[in-house]
Amino acid sequence: MRKFIAAANWKMNCTKEQAKTLVEDLLAISHTLDKRHLVVLAVPYPYLIMVKDLVGQNNDYFTVAAQNIHHKDHGAYTGEISAAMLASIGVEYVVIGHSERREQFGESNEVLAQKVNIALEYGLKPIFCCGEPLEVREAGTQNEYVKKQLQESLFHLSTEQMKNVVIAYEPIWAIGTGKTASIEQAQDMHFHLRAMLIKQYDENVANSVSILYGGSVKADNAEALFNCPSVDGGLVGGASLIAADFEKIIEGLKR
Repeated sequence: MRKFIAAANWKMNCTKEQAKTLVEDLLAISHTLDKRHLVVLAVPYPYLIMVKDLVGQNNDYFTVAAQNIHHKDHGAYTGEISAAMLASIGVEYVVIGHSERREQFGESNEVLAQKVNIALEYGLKPIFCCGEPLEVREAGTQNEYVKKQLQESLFHLSTEQMKNVVIAYEPIWAIGTGKTASIEQAQDMHFHLRAMLIKQYDENVANSVSILYGGSVKADNAEALFNCPSVDGGLVGGASLIAADFEKIIEGLKR
Protein backbone atom coordinates (compact mmCIF):
# COMPACT_ATOMS: atom_id res chain seq x y z
CA MET A 1 0.00 0.00 0.00
CA ARG A 2 1.03 3.60 -0.52
CA LYS A 3 2.80 5.65 2.12
CA PHE A 4 1.35 8.62 4.02
CA ILE A 5 4.04 11.27 3.59
CA ALA A 6 4.97 14.57 5.19
CA ALA A 7 7.49 16.14 2.81
CA ALA A 8 9.37 19.28 3.84
CA ASN A 9 10.47 21.60 1.03
CA TRP A 10 12.95 23.99 2.60
CA LYS A 11 13.46 25.84 -0.71
CA MET A 12 16.40 28.31 -0.49
CA ASN A 13 16.42 28.65 3.29
CA CYS A 14 18.67 27.89 6.29
CA THR A 15 22.35 28.24 6.94
CA LYS A 16 24.26 25.06 7.75
CA GLU A 17 23.89 25.57 11.50
CA GLN A 18 20.18 26.36 11.18
CA ALA A 19 19.68 23.25 9.08
CA LYS A 20 21.51 21.08 11.60
CA THR A 21 19.50 22.46 14.51
CA LEU A 22 16.20 22.04 12.68
CA VAL A 23 16.85 18.38 11.85
CA GLU A 24 18.15 17.63 15.34
CA ASP A 25 15.03 19.22 16.84
CA LEU A 26 12.79 17.11 14.60
CA LEU A 27 14.62 13.90 15.42
CA ALA A 28 14.58 14.67 19.16
CA ILE A 29 10.78 14.72 19.23
CA SER A 30 9.19 11.43 20.30
CA HIS A 31 7.54 10.23 17.12
CA THR A 32 4.93 7.49 17.09
CA LEU A 33 5.04 6.73 13.39
CA ASP A 34 4.57 3.29 11.87
CA LYS A 35 5.52 1.61 8.60
CA ARG A 36 2.75 3.46 6.74
CA HIS A 37 4.35 6.85 7.44
CA LEU A 38 7.34 8.65 5.95
CA VAL A 39 8.92 12.06 6.53
CA VAL A 40 10.90 13.39 3.55
CA LEU A 41 13.27 16.34 4.03
CA ALA A 42 13.91 18.15 0.73
CA VAL A 43 16.87 20.29 1.71
CA PRO A 44 19.26 22.53 -0.27
CA TYR A 45 22.05 20.67 -2.07
CA PRO A 46 24.90 21.68 0.32
CA TYR A 47 23.13 20.02 3.25
CA LEU A 48 22.10 16.70 1.69
CA ILE A 49 25.02 14.66 3.05
CA MET A 50 24.86 16.30 6.47
CA VAL A 51 21.11 15.73 6.82
CA LYS A 52 21.42 12.20 5.52
CA ASP A 53 24.07 11.50 8.18
CA LEU A 54 21.89 13.04 10.89
CA VAL A 55 18.89 10.96 9.86
CA GLY A 56 21.01 7.79 9.72
CA GLN A 57 21.28 4.89 7.33
CA ASN A 58 18.54 2.70 8.75
CA ASN A 59 15.84 5.19 9.66
CA ASP A 60 12.48 3.74 8.62
CA TYR A 61 10.61 7.02 9.01
CA PHE A 62 12.89 9.86 7.86
CA THR A 63 14.68 10.26 4.53
CA VAL A 64 16.13 13.04 2.37
CA ALA A 65 15.27 14.48 -1.02
CA ALA A 66 16.88 16.89 -3.44
CA GLN A 67 14.80 19.82 -4.66
CA ASN A 68 15.68 19.42 -8.34
CA ILE A 69 17.92 17.65 -10.87
CA HIS A 70 19.14 18.34 -14.37
CA HIS A 71 17.53 16.36 -17.19
CA LYS A 72 20.88 15.27 -18.65
CA ASP A 73 23.14 12.56 -17.28
CA HIS A 74 26.32 14.67 -17.21
CA GLY A 75 28.10 17.34 -19.21
CA ALA A 76 28.91 21.03 -19.51
CA TYR A 77 26.03 22.33 -17.42
CA THR A 78 27.69 24.65 -14.94
CA GLY A 79 25.89 24.88 -11.63
CA GLU A 80 23.62 21.89 -12.24
CA ILE A 81 23.24 18.60 -10.34
CA SER A 82 22.70 15.20 -11.97
CA ALA A 83 20.67 12.20 -10.88
CA ALA A 84 23.88 10.16 -10.89
CA MET A 85 25.43 12.54 -8.35
CA LEU A 86 22.43 12.31 -6.04
CA ALA A 87 22.28 8.53 -6.32
CA SER A 88 25.99 8.30 -5.50
CA ILE A 89 25.41 9.92 -2.09
CA GLY A 90 22.36 7.82 -1.31
CA VAL A 91 19.57 10.32 -1.89
CA GLU A 92 16.24 8.51 -2.27
CA TYR A 93 13.76 11.16 -3.47
CA VAL A 94 13.83 14.23 -5.71
CA VAL A 95 11.25 16.99 -6.20
CA ILE A 96 10.49 17.52 -9.88
CA GLY A 97 8.29 20.17 -11.49
CA HIS A 98 7.62 22.48 -8.58
CA SER A 99 5.66 25.51 -9.78
CA GLU A 100 8.60 27.76 -8.91
CA ARG A 101 10.78 25.74 -11.29
CA ARG A 102 8.09 25.86 -13.98
CA GLU A 103 7.43 29.60 -13.62
CA GLN A 104 10.81 31.07 -12.71
CA PHE A 105 13.04 28.74 -14.73
CA GLY A 106 10.75 27.91 -17.65
CA GLU A 107 10.68 24.14 -17.16
CA SER A 108 8.25 22.61 -19.64
CA ASN A 109 6.28 19.38 -19.38
CA GLU A 110 8.68 17.88 -21.93
CA VAL A 111 11.76 18.73 -19.86
CA LEU A 112 10.06 17.45 -16.72
CA ALA A 113 9.36 14.14 -18.46
CA GLN A 114 13.09 13.86 -19.12
CA LYS A 115 13.83 14.64 -15.48
CA VAL A 116 11.40 11.94 -14.34
CA ASN A 117 13.07 9.47 -16.70
CA ILE A 118 16.61 10.20 -15.53
CA ALA A 119 15.57 10.10 -11.86
CA LEU A 120 14.00 6.66 -12.25
CA GLU A 121 16.97 5.43 -14.28
CA TYR A 122 19.21 6.12 -11.28
CA GLY A 123 16.83 4.72 -8.70
CA LEU A 124 15.52 8.06 -7.41
CA LYS A 125 11.83 8.42 -6.60
CA PRO A 126 10.32 11.56 -8.13
CA ILE A 127 7.95 13.74 -6.14
CA PHE A 128 6.22 15.14 -9.21
CA CYS A 129 4.43 18.45 -8.72
CA CYS A 130 1.37 19.55 -10.66
CA GLY A 131 -1.22 22.26 -10.21
CA GLU A 132 -3.06 25.14 -11.77
CA PRO A 133 -2.73 28.96 -11.60
CA LEU A 134 -5.56 31.13 -10.29
CA GLU A 135 -6.98 32.04 -13.70
CA VAL A 136 -7.39 28.36 -14.58
CA ARG A 137 -9.14 27.64 -11.28
CA GLU A 138 -11.45 30.62 -11.78
CA ALA A 139 -12.28 29.37 -15.29
CA GLY A 140 -13.14 25.95 -13.87
CA THR A 141 -10.71 24.12 -16.16
CA GLN A 142 -8.27 22.91 -13.48
CA ASN A 143 -8.97 19.21 -14.16
CA GLU A 144 -8.02 19.51 -17.82
CA TYR A 145 -4.96 21.62 -16.97
CA VAL A 146 -3.58 19.09 -14.49
CA LYS A 147 -4.48 16.17 -16.74
CA LYS A 148 -2.26 17.66 -19.47
CA GLN A 149 0.64 17.96 -17.02
CA LEU A 150 0.42 14.27 -16.13
CA GLN A 151 -0.14 13.13 -19.70
CA GLU A 152 2.93 14.96 -20.99
CA SER A 153 5.30 14.25 -18.08
CA LEU A 154 4.24 10.95 -16.47
CA PHE A 155 1.93 8.83 -18.57
CA HIS A 156 4.70 7.50 -20.80
CA LEU A 157 5.96 5.51 -17.80
CA SER A 158 5.46 1.79 -17.43
CA THR A 159 3.28 0.36 -14.69
CA GLU A 160 6.26 -0.55 -12.54
CA GLN A 161 7.91 2.85 -13.04
CA MET A 162 4.74 4.68 -12.07
CA LYS A 163 4.61 2.85 -8.75
CA ASN A 164 7.84 4.64 -7.79
CA VAL A 165 6.42 8.13 -8.35
CA VAL A 166 4.84 10.37 -5.73
CA ILE A 167 2.46 13.06 -7.02
CA ALA A 168 2.12 16.40 -5.24
CA TYR A 169 -0.88 18.55 -6.18
CA GLU A 170 -0.05 22.19 -5.58
CA PRO A 171 -2.61 24.78 -6.61
CA ILE A 172 -0.28 27.61 -7.60
CA TRP A 173 -2.68 30.20 -6.24
CA ALA A 174 -2.23 28.71 -2.76
CA ILE A 175 1.58 28.48 -2.61
CA GLY A 176 3.02 30.99 -0.17
CA THR A 177 -0.11 33.14 -0.33
CA GLY A 178 -1.74 32.02 2.90
CA LYS A 179 -4.66 30.74 0.85
CA THR A 180 -5.38 27.04 1.05
CA ALA A 181 -7.66 24.95 -1.11
CA SER A 182 -10.82 24.05 0.74
CA ILE A 183 -11.20 20.49 1.97
CA GLU A 184 -13.65 19.91 -0.89
CA GLN A 185 -11.30 21.37 -3.51
CA ALA A 186 -8.38 19.26 -2.30
CA GLN A 187 -10.44 16.07 -2.14
CA ASP A 188 -11.99 16.66 -5.59
CA MET A 189 -8.62 17.16 -7.29
CA HIS A 190 -6.98 14.24 -5.53
CA PHE A 191 -9.92 12.02 -6.48
CA HIS A 192 -9.52 13.24 -10.07
CA LEU A 193 -5.80 12.44 -10.04
CA ARG A 194 -6.36 8.92 -8.73
CA ALA A 195 -9.13 8.36 -11.27
CA MET A 196 -6.69 9.33 -14.03
CA LEU A 197 -4.20 6.77 -12.70
CA ILE A 198 -6.87 4.10 -12.75
CA LYS A 199 -7.82 4.95 -16.33
CA GLN A 200 -4.22 5.16 -17.56
CA TYR A 201 -2.96 2.14 -15.61
CA ASP A 202 -5.17 0.22 -13.17
CA GLU A 203 -6.43 0.28 -9.58
CA ASN A 204 -3.30 -1.46 -8.32
CA VAL A 205 -1.11 1.39 -9.59
CA ALA A 206 -3.56 4.04 -8.40
CA ASN A 207 -3.56 2.54 -4.91
CA SER A 208 0.26 2.40 -4.88
CA VAL A 209 0.89 6.07 -5.68
CA SER A 210 0.93 8.57 -2.81
CA ILE A 211 -0.77 11.85 -3.75
CA LEU A 212 0.19 14.78 -1.55
CA TYR A 213 -1.38 18.21 -1.16
CA GLY A 214 0.85 21.27 -1.22
CA GLY A 215 -0.20 24.88 -0.86
CA SER A 216 0.00 26.71 2.48
CA VAL A 217 -0.15 23.52 4.54
CA LYS A 218 0.15 24.58 8.18
CA ALA A 219 0.04 23.03 11.63
CA ASP A 220 -3.59 24.07 12.08
CA ASN A 221 -4.99 22.72 8.80
CA ALA A 222 -2.86 19.65 8.08
CA GLU A 223 -4.96 17.11 9.96
CA ALA A 224 -8.18 18.19 8.25
CA LEU A 225 -6.53 18.06 4.82
CA PHE A 226 -4.90 14.69 5.49
CA ASN A 227 -8.23 13.25 6.65
CA CYS A 228 -9.56 13.55 3.09
CA PRO A 229 -9.75 9.97 1.81
CA SER A 230 -7.77 10.75 -1.36
CA VAL A 231 -5.07 12.91 0.29
CA ASP A 232 -1.98 10.99 1.42
CA GLY A 233 -0.06 13.77 3.13
CA GLY A 234 1.51 17.07 2.19
CA LEU A 235 4.41 18.85 0.53
CA VAL A 236 5.08 21.60 3.04
CA GLY A 237 6.99 24.84 2.52
CA GLY A 238 7.32 27.53 5.18
CA ALA A 239 5.78 25.53 8.02
CA SER A 240 8.46 22.86 7.61
CA LEU A 241 11.12 25.36 8.73
CA ILE A 242 9.71 25.42 12.28
CA ALA A 243 10.24 22.12 14.10
CA ALA A 244 7.19 22.44 16.37
CA ASP A 245 4.89 23.27 13.45
CA PHE A 246 6.22 20.52 11.23
CA GLU A 247 5.88 18.03 14.08
CA LYS A 248 2.15 18.83 14.26
CA ILE A 249 1.94 18.30 10.50
CA ILE A 250 3.69 14.94 10.84
CA GLU A 251 1.21 13.96 13.56
CA GLY A 252 -1.59 14.84 11.13
CA LEU A 253 -0.60 11.85 8.99
CA LYS A 254 -2.12 9.45 11.51
CA ARG A 255 -5.60 8.64 10.41
